Amino acid sequence: MYLLTILHKYTHISNISTKKEIMEGALFYTSLSLLFILSITFKYFFRTKQHRHTNLPPSPPSLPLLGHLHLLSPTIHRTFHQLSQKYGPVVSLWFGSRRVVVVSSSSAAQECFTKNDIVLANRPRFMLTGKHLGYNYTTVVESPFGDHWRNLRRIGTTEIYSTNRLNSFSGIRQDEVTKLLLKLSRNSREDFAKVDLRNVISEMTFNIIMTMVAGKRFHGDDVSDNEQAKRFRDIMREAFTYGGVTNPSDFVPILKWFGSGGFEKKVMALSKRMDAFLQELIDEQQLSRTTSDQSEASTMIHHLLSMQESEPKYYTDEILKGHILVMLLAGTDSSSLTLEWTMSNLLNNPEVLERARAELDAEFGQERLIDEQDIFKLPYLQGIISETLRLYPTAPLLVPHYSSDDCTIGGFDVPRDTIVMINAWAIHRDPTLWDDPESFKPERYANGGDDSHKLMPFGQGRRACPGAGLAQRVVGLALGSLIQCYEWERLTEMKVDMSEGKGLTMPKAVPLEAMCKARPIVNKVFS
Repeated sequence: MYLLTILHKYTHISNISTKKEIMEGALFYTSLSLLFILSITFKYFFRTKQHRHTNLPPSPPSLPLLGHLHLLSPTIHRTFHQLSQKYGPVVSLWFGSRRVVVVSSSSAAQECFTKNDIVLANRPRFMLTGKHLGYNYTTVVESPFGDHWRNLRRIGTTEIYSTNRLNSFSGIRQDEVTKLLLKLSRNSREDFAKVDLRNVISEMTFNIIMTMVAGKRFHGDDVSDNEQAKRFRDIMREAFTYGGVTNPSDFVPILKWFGSGGFEKKVMALSKRMDAFLQELIDEQQLSRTTSDQSEASTMIHHLLSMQESEPKYYTDEILKGHILVMLLAGTDSSSLTLEWTMSNLLNNPEVLERARAELDAEFGQERLIDEQDIFKLPYLQGIISETLRLYPTAPLLVPHYSSDDCTIGGFDVPRDTIVMINAWAIHRDPTLWDDPESFKPERYANGGDDSHKLMPFGQGRRACPGAGLAQRVVGLALGSLIQCYEWERLTEMKVDMSEGKGLTMPKAVPLEAMCKARPIVNKVFS
């Protein structure tokens, strides 16, 4: 009965009223019963075939056909953490017909990133966004481990995220941060003014990435093409809505027979719009290269088009669009969310905010704005960012891995073709690793020790996030500038709501709003 209730939820079976409908309903349930029996039989023989794995990780009770799908919640990292408290740091689950192993301890995670790094270098193919938006799992984030991925990673390392390339775009990031500071100053030079921080931070990060990628701004002032900008904003809003969403039929295949394809059609329609938009950007940049000095490429697309000229058979437009897509989706959301969480932490801990401001004033005074190189001279500011990434990582479960062969994790057998998920959120709050783990304490990084074994917001190993350096520059410059130029207060005496919203990137449930007032440096610099 529970199984039929769950299936009813996904298939929207209508009430049966006529004789014909009764016959059709009887046929439906008879077919469903046969499928259920076949699936259980298949599952029995499948697991019997793998009886050689006698030391599998512990697993909670599961439901027929669905496995543990019924345990999932909007804050899935918290659900997995609760399971680890009961069953141990390595837990085995079934998402329908697919085995999932969740790792929630630092030692077991290090095994994944060291001795099992190659075995776990693949990605599972269960996200519809990866299939349709990600050009059939060919982007650097979702591509399987192999020669194609190595080439994509090499492009990212040498042409997109290298130190020299990031330095060449530092002026763009500085300019966008300056525009944000000017925007905030319009109403706050005399007294405190209310600010929608989520909105202004999000617009800034989008403009940074889009100006680096295509040389144009799509938010705020100086938007050259309002119609294109609106299309971009609509597409990205929809992409983030679908991002990380899975289809039940990916785990329970028979659901495809009962009308579960509506969501996939929406994702396919979005992918066509996204592809057309990205192609439009490439065509525009290609045209601009024919009318300007190619030796002075000014955007990321320019650099990628130069590579396309040298190896056109490999660097196709689809490969280029995949790189651009990753920068837009991963490079904007993660930085803006981290900034929003960080400012929320500072508003709830005003003594930390005061100490950060004192560090800035002591190092640079109130005569000039800090630049990107300055942020590496501010250890306490870096500690604030690290502590925010510890408590509120934008990828609390990291990006899932997929075992290409049998391996062992934490002393347990992990069979081939297993989805392995590492709960960084749980590791970051492990009381055996961190003193007072639920508290916001930037000073815990004062000694400058190596915390890589327990702090992993960008992942580790071969599949670590290639854009970590860019994210740290954007967040550091923006955060330091906001603290240097403005006084900040909460809207009321009540603390900022730190509830987590829905989504795999763990957004704040309540958008951040605050009060700000310009400091003397604003009048000096922007007089």
